[in-house]
This record gives sequence, structure tokens and C-alpha cells, in this order.
Amino acid sequence: MNTAIRPASRGGRPRPIIAVTMGDAAGVGPELCLHLLARQKLTDKFIPLIIGDGDVLSRVAKAASIPFNNVPRLDAWVKELNTGAVFDVPGALAGDAVEPGKNQLICGRASALYIRQAIEGCLKGRYAAMVTAPISKKALNMAGVNYPGHTEMLADLTRSSNYAMLLYSEQIACAFVTCHQPLRSVAESLSVKRVVEVAMLGYESVRAMRGTAPRVCLLGLNPHAGEEGLFGDEEQRVLIPALKEIAAKGVEIDGPLPPDTAFTPAARKRYGLYIAMYHDQGGIPFKMLAFDTGVNVTMGLPIIRTSPDHGTAFDIAWKGKVQPGSFLSAYDLAVRLALEARTRKIQKDTSEHGDKKITRRLSS
Repeated sequence: MNTAIRPASRGGRPRPIIAVTMGDAAGVGPELCLHLLARQKLTDKFIPLIIGDGDVLSRVAKAASIPFNNVPRLDAWVKELNTGAVFDVPGALAGDAVEPGKNQLICGRASALYIRQAIEGCLKGRYAAMVTAPISKKALNMAGVNYPGHTEMLADLTRSSNYAMLLYSEQIACAFVTCHQPLRSVAESLSVKRVVEVAMLGYESVRAMRGTAPRVCLLGLNPHAGEEGLFGDEEQRVLIPALKEIAAKGVEIDGPLPPDTAFTPAARKRYGLYIAMYHDQGGIPFKMLAFDTGVNVTMGLPIIRTSPDHGTAFDIAWKGKVQPGSFLSAYDLAVRLALEARTRKIQKDTSEHGDKKITRRLSS
């Protein structure tokens, strides 16, 4: 195992690293990571580091006939890389014990450790962003890791209170007021404050990604968006006051609109961002339109995190059948966001440095 790779950096400056967690070892995560490493055209500005298990990757590579030759394997963090590599997290997983396509405690425990490693590295500035392969929420629970999903785990471990999930593609973008919770609990979870928070997070995120301010569609919760209180009062009690508050911030927004007509081709031309009240309300139309290219972005974190818009797909795990489009899109978006963040930092540092020089001249 190569434990100390410190190659020459390009132009004297090391290329930033994107941390890529392998996800649940029994699912399609390892295969997705192999597709990323095998891709001929990786960006020359960032380097992917798979945080996972090299033995599992070797097994999957053989089973799915995906190249995995000469990929460096590390057992400790290194500052510089010039090629994609694998960080075998010490003690995380015995790769030969994994059974593909099944929920297993060992896989849940390992996937949580990979996430923690990536978050820690991002917070310490070791990694420019993180991309997460799919995890099994059941396996997490079996391992005693009591989070309903990536989003909530990331928010807790980064101590973020104002956060939300965004499903993003060039065709459609959807932010979620509630996420991984029972449908029966959604109505009582809605508040004016929460709807405004999610709408503004989504608005600012999509505006940054597309370079233009989106017109927003606020979806109703009840059939016919409540029919003026006939089918529920959440629209009048929560959503309309929230809409007025959002509009007062200068956002172009319509709603609450009935979800069954909000996603027609004509409506999609009008709206650049949808605000969904619950998981499947926005997830179903999004995945029908952009399943192969859609990306999950966690908004409101102090770090950049993206992922594919699908799950572990145990039924096709390790069989060479997974389509990597969404995962590769997630990596590409993470690179773009990290590059933009780095550019903003350089501009800020340059501006502050210039201000200090001007101050010194004025005081001399």
C-alpha cells in the first residue's frame, strides 16, 4: 500500500482535492467511484480522493469489469496528489466480508465513518468539497447511527441549523421544506419561518449556479392548493404569509400552486425553482425529468456537498449495470462550486491586500 504520495504539483501549487465517499459498500457506490476514477477526462484543476475501501473496489472492479489498475491506495491523509486515489479509512471495513445487495451493519458503520472523514477534512480545509455516493438508511440504523439520511447527518456534524435539500439540474430545480420524515408529520412541520428559509436558500443557490435569478413556484400542500381552505388551511395559514414575506425580499414568486399542474411543460418554462413541501412532491417530477443528470445539493452548510439523486440500488449492485450519469454530474457540479468558491476567496484576499496597501500609503 502506498502511504506517502507527494508528487510534484502543477505550477508549484497543489491541486485541491475533492473528497468522494464510497457510500454503502453493498450498493452501487463502489461502482460509481470506479466509473469516476476511470473517466478519461477528469478536471485538471481538482483531484478526486475516494474515501472508502480498496478491497471492496477491487472486488467490484473485477465483478463489473471496470478498470482499477495502478490507482494509489493510502492509509493516511496526504497534502498533494496528482492522480485520483483511494483513502482506505483504517479500521472502517473488512472488504472481504461485504455481501453485495444486502443491508449489513458493517456497511452502515463504514459509510458513516467515510462521511465523518470527509466532513472533517472539508472543515479543516484539506478538501475543497465532498461528493457522497448513496448510503442505506437502514444499514445506518442497524449500526446505531441514528440519522434519517445524509442531509440531516451533514447538518448535525457541521452544526448547521438553517439547511435544506436541493435537487438540481439544468432542466429543473426543486428545494424541499421537509425531507426524510413520515408523510403524516409534514403538515405540522410547516411554518412560515421554515418555508421562507428554504425558499431563500434555494433562490440564492440557483441564482449562483445559473447566473440569473429564478422565478419561484411555491407548491401547495393540499389538493387544489387547499381550494381556499376547503381541503386544509395550511395554504392560508402558512404558505400565503410565507409567499408575501418572500416577495417582499424582491423574489419573483407565484403560489401556492396545485402540484398536479405546476410541472407542465409551459409551467417549467416559467419557473426556475420549485419549493416542495415534502420529499416525493418534488422528487417524483424531478426524477422523471432529470434522473440521469440530477444532483442533490445540501444548502446552508459551511462546506460544499453534492451527491447523485438516487439510492443504493441493491438490486443491480456489483453487476456492471449502474448508469453513472448523475454521480458524474454531482462530481462536476462540486468542482464548479469549489472553483467558484476559490475564485471568490482569491478576489476577497486580493481586495483586502490592496486595501491594506492603500492604508499603509495613506498613513506614511
